[in-house]
Amino acid sequence: MTDLLIRNVTALTVDAGRRVIEDAAIAVDGDRIVHVGPDADLPAEHATAEKVIDGRGMAAIPGLIDSHSHAGHGLVRSLGAGNTGAWFAACEEIYARGSTVDFWRAEADLAQLERLMAGVTTNLTLLGGGADIYRTDDPVFGDAHCAATTASGLRTVLAVGPGRPPFPKPYKVFEGGEARDVALGFERQMEVCEDLIRRHDGVLDRRTGIALIMPVYHEHHMEEAGDAKAIREMSETVADLRVRHGVIYTQDGHRDGTIALAQELGTLGPFALLSHSVDLTEADFAALRETGASIVHNPTAIMSIYGRCPAPELIDEGIRVVLGSDAGAPDRGFDMFRHMKQAMLYHRRHFADPAWMPPGKVLEMATIDAAEALGLGDELGSLEVGKKADIVLVDMRKPHLYPANMPLTRLTHFATASDVDSVVSDGRLVMENRRVLTMEVDAVLDAAQAELIRALERTGLACLIDEPAGMWGASRFDPSDGNPWQPGERTGAKG
Repeated sequence: MTDLLIRNVTALTVDAGRRVIEDAAIAVDGDRIVHVGPDADLPAEHATAEKVIDGRGMAAIPGLIDSHSHAGHGLVRSLGAGNTGAWFAACEEIYARGSTVDFWRAEADLAQLERLMAGVTTNLTLLGGGADIYRTDDPVFGDAHCAATTASGLRTVLAVGPGRPPFPKPYKVFEGGEARDVALGFERQMEVCEDLIRRHDGVLDRRTGIALIMPVYHEHHMEEAGDAKAIREMSETVADLRVRHGVIYTQDGHRDGTIALAQELGTLGPFALLSHSVDLTEADFAALRETGASIVHNPTAIMSIYGRCPAPELIDEGIRVVLGSDAGAPDRGFDMFRHMKQAMLYHRRHFADPAWMPPGKVLEMATIDAAEALGLGDELGSLEVGKKADIVLVDMRKPHLYPANMPLTRLTHFATASDVDSVVSDGRLVMENRRVLTMEVDAVLDAAQAELIRALERTGLACLIDEPAGMWGASRFDPSDGNPWQPGERTGAKG
């Protein structure tokens, strides 16, 4: 008997034929899809199931994939209220010297809860970020994130790697209520990365995977012979570890010639996902064509305000472009419907032409294209027989999603995360009728709030949760106005 059967649903399969089946049936056995087609053609062996969902008024889409985000950011959302410099500095202070294992677990639970309720079943997330601060001084932080992923029922590829030289870096560890200073070196970070790969890489069977990351470098970093030598040695070490374990590779924040430099450093290939990628040069385009690396477009991110990712031009060159949220902070979230819509508007405004970035392309970028970039195209990203059963049901019986025609256009232009009704991940129903089945919502929210307050107390940054002056009445505000702490100042961190 089939385990799960969804009937009377409009299925946007994103399969090779890009079929949209108005009255479809989707059957699941174990963790695999065993039938997708018109309900009238449902084979008798799938007509009964342990669990039957009437999908009338719903649209079924593949589980959404967020190809670039940051762990940690879920608890620093909105800090500094628009003061970007203060926010980045706060990330470094909190992540490296104000966070505990409980902080990272609470943040991961919160992020996974938000993703689950938004229909995001797979994500690639960096274990930290900001100014290249990755919590790879000890595997316990990665373990905490992976444990949250497993409990949620979703999938995470966790990106880990070294910070930026010079080393060692000042970190702080909290044990039994006591703080201990740590001088973190490159070698230790690589040891932790390899340990996490050995124990957690296996996204299809374990629902956790590990990717490697290293900072993005610009030509000015290579001007000093000593710096250039250190960067090349780091690149060789990371590339060697990647090859030995066959994991994917990502980088955060490419722009203006840095992709060409990454190719020269030997870190690129079809296994690479490069985020942001604004203001690219012809040399960058050439490097992408030659290496087969993918671009992660983050249209809602701050970096997409400072520069433009030429996503349509890259697509027209045959370069794979996928979508990423860039995480839940400082001013974003994991709503991939929002990011799909923003991708359309972003480039239509640039070209002053509403024909750019059509609805089907942005849905592909958040499903099948993303799965292929992660090396999982044979398993995820579309509703097809034999693939993993990652299925999202979107409630289309909403005023903002009516009249009931053109389901693709309605989903990409008008739907939001709150329209997600039910989610199946790996064949398991993890949300039904907006009721989360794998997590205690109130407990997750309360733990997240408590861990943020503790981190702010440790670092002396509680001032960053106060709304600054000047937020009303004018067309622009000074984000530093009324903010008692500015980047570069001593924080008075507690230890």
